[in-house]
Amino acid sequence: MNKPIPIFLLRGRPVILDTDLATLYGVTTKRLNEQVRRNQERFPDDFVFILTKEETGFLKSQFATSKINSLFIKDLQSTGSGGRRNLPYAFTEHGALMAANVLKSPEAVKMSVFIIRAFVKQRVALSANEAILKRLAEIDKSLLVHDTALRDLYQKLLPLLEPPPTKPKRPLGFG
Repeated sequence: MNKPIPIFLLRGRPVILDTDLATLYGVTTKRLNEQVRRNQERFPDDFVFILTKEETGFLKSQFATSKINSLFIKDLQSTGSGGRRNLPYAFTEHGALMAANVLKSPEAVKMSVFIIRAFVKQRVALSANEAILKRLAEIDKSLLVHDTALRDLYQKLLPLLEPPPTKPKRPLGFG
């Protein structure tokens, strides 16, 4: 598979949209969504949710200049013939796997393994970023401590850097 799977972070969760999942599973988006509706007990809110109009608009704006996702924009159009009339479903990792179970197509079985690996890969990347951010926060904190210590040290050394005060000279002569 040459085309990368677009996984988005929505509502704090990595998700794949119904159009992309249907393509990967070798079924139409209509068929996928039909199976989700028929098997609602298998798809709780933490497996799949319907995007809001705002989220859909946000995704369309993200693809405004992308040639790769021009079909996605066309699919999200709500006017004219052939356009999408319902808001898209967003599937979490578990929802994508559950969709493979209800679809039972050969492509769904193969692609479910592929999709799970993509989610795992993204999770590893996110955790690596989280670890880096945590380490940067620790470094920042230690730099603040060192900065304060260096400032105190400078204040203590400052008097030593000044030339010694000159003693008044004794007047010459008697007297």
